[in-house]
Amino acid sequence: MIAGAGSSDDWIIALGAVRPHLRAMTWWHDLLFISDAGRVALLGAGFIALALVALVGERVRTKRARIDRVGWVPWTTIFLAAAVIGGGLLATAIPPLLQG
Repeated sequence: MIAGAGSSDDWIIALGAVRPHLRAMTWWHDLLFISDAGRVALLGAGFIALALVALVGERVRTKRARIDRVGWVPWTTIFLAAAVIGGGLLATAIPPLLQG
């Protein structure tokens, strides 16, 4: 341990200047040992990201030059389902995260 270091992870951060891969270890460690509410929040954020991708897909489909080529992906259904699921997961996860 480095003399005068405050926490147990300070040596990893201090060695991060010499070995950058050690700095990534703290990020992986935090992600690996995240709370259940944190995992639900990450899952909800993933569903919101999927909803945004579906929203862009729907925009591209409606702005198509040849309107007779409609495509086969139900972007509106994917957007609505992902947005509702993601919003519900985030609404469930935010209060425990704010309480600590």
